[in-house]
Amino acid sequence: MSRAEAVDLPDDGAPRTPDRLRRLPSRLLSQLTTRSDRLITEGLARADARKWHYAVLASLREYGPGSQATLSRRTGIYRSDMVSVLNELAERDLVERSPDPDDRRRNTITISPRGRRHLRRLDKVLDDLHDELLAPLDPAERGQFVGLLTRLLDHHTRIS
Repeated sequence: MSRAEAVDLPDDGAPRTPDRLRRLPSRLLSQLTTRSDRLITEGLARADARKWHYAVLASLREYGPGSQATLSRRTGIYRSDMVSVLNELAERDLVERSPDPDDRRRNTITISPRGRRHLRRLDKVLDDLHDELLAPLDPAERGQFVGLLTRLLDHHTRIS
């Protein structure tokens, strides 16, 4: 239990966080994000992976090969960080680099057969982790929750 969680529970176990705080959507989202991030990070680590690995492999699988800059735009990973992510994936034979025929200074990154197998394994790991995260919700509620989160994010992405 984290210190923040311990503060919310007095000796008798009843919540002591003021109700007006417990009802703030921004606070609830923030706390859930913290717990979700920890769950996913630790779960992927047990599978010898990181979130950035998954993002790159998923992007390559869904959209096909791309340059480092293209992958950075697709995944939201900073270009400066993308080099180390690609190095880690290449060292494990999960991606392949080849010179871009249109610009020999640039590499084209492709998911390897081993990378596709690893991605399928990570999909299963993430499915299990999301089952754990969303355990209190039934399948219909999970779909509704994801739909609402998507709508909120799309709205705020468009206006920013």
